[in-house]
Amino acid sequence: MSSDETPFQWRSIALPAFLPTLLFSIGEGAIIPIIPLVADRLGASLAVAGLIAAMIMVGELIGDIPSGWLVSRIGERTAMICASFVAVIGLVLSTYAPNPLMLGVGIFLIGIATATFALARHAFMTSFVPQHYRARALSTLGGTFRLGYFVGPFIAAGVIHLTGSTSAVFWVHIVGCLGAGAVLLLLKDPSSKFGSGRTARADSRPAGIRPTSELALSEGREFVAEESHGLFHTMWLNRGVLSKLGTGAALIGAIRASRSVILPLWAVSIGIGDSQTAIIIGIAGAVDFALFYASGQIMDRWGRLASALPSMVGLGIGHLVLAFSHDLPGNVVWFISVAMFLSLANGIGSGILMTLGADLADKKDPAPFLGAWRFTGDLGGAGAPLLVAGVTAVSSLALATGVMGVLALLGAGILLRYVPRYVPRAPRPPRS
Repeated sequence: MSSDETPFQWRSIALPAFLPTLLFSIGEGAIIPIIPLVADRLGASLAVAGLIAAMIMVGELIGDIPSGWLVSRIGERTAMICASFVAVIGLVLSTYAPNPLMLGVGIFLIGIATATFALARHAFMTSFVPQHYRARALSTLGGTFRLGYFVGPFIAAGVIHLTGSTSAVFWVHIVGCLGAGAVLLLLKDPSSKFGSGRTARADSRPAGIRPTSELALSEGREFVAEESHGLFHTMWLNRGVLSKLGTGAALIGAIRASRSVILPLWAVSIGIGDSQTAIIIGIAGAVDFALFYASGQIMDRWGRLASALPSMVGLGIGHLVLAFSHDLPGNVVWFISVAMFLSLANGIGSGILMTLGADLADKKDPAPFLGAWRFTGDLGGAGAPLLVAGVTAVSSLALATGVMGVLALLGAGILLRYVPRYVPRAPRPPRS
């Protein structure tokens, strides 16, 4: 560490990095379980309700295209503030939507805003957190999202109970977005303290971690200039890793997104009430949240694969079990049990996508590559709910769930092959 470099301290990023994320994710956690329910109330079929729920991931996918470019130019803090207010616009449209089409447009805008918000925070953590803290820091960031997904559904259940309106839950996210924007405006941006260290630490990648492309080794700073041209240019430069390990990332995104869509749709299909659905998903979120730091410890101690592989295998098994439980006696008990098991599997993999992206990104300017990496993961995340809706429309929700279980096991095999190749375990730093 150079003498002029500010040492890293957890407390320096705790509030400005994690509090806005928590407020935003509480709102998102509140609305995700109720999107299919609102669509159902507006007269949508089960397949159309799934399609509308998919719009949040489609919006994230589209939002990934300019988000890396945007964050590189206006900064993480400004990008998050702008994203919060775009989300408010989408939420207002969703709240007062008179039909499924308008609801889908509002959810799509929320997805676009979510992509920019998440990438901006990810880029900051990648730039300013030392590598030997990275998995724990990014798992903590992932845990912050999971805390929101835990708290949000309980707030949603309370709002539904008090107001009798499922659409009123969108106001929870409006308040969360305004709160996140206020925190970002009022608290000092941590990049003003650590900003000088971004370039100084640009070449601090530990031995054994590959750069995002061979071009990064030969052209140094020119690599950042080339990447800043746009998402698809960055994807072309990094086509090797994105076509291989990125396929595994896409399947992780797909299975996580399918879980978020399938569980509310399954609840609708077996007749569970709105507030009860929110409570069940909230309890599942508690299981997911409880494991975020354990996931970071596993990755830092035993490597990224030690977290990713059991997570994907568990998600695959959970989807397959759920697929065969729809018409069984006690299907509600099966639904609750599988929801908890899926949360356990997902929690073990908390932060894995962000950590792998940070490992591969160039430290001088990580946002462009992280935009490409997130786009790859979100491509799967957007495609999975569309696949679920399509298979449900032509066959059944049970078959769609089984298909996603098979894809999860395929993803586990891809990760087993390519994670050791592109992200070999780095030596642990000596204890002081």
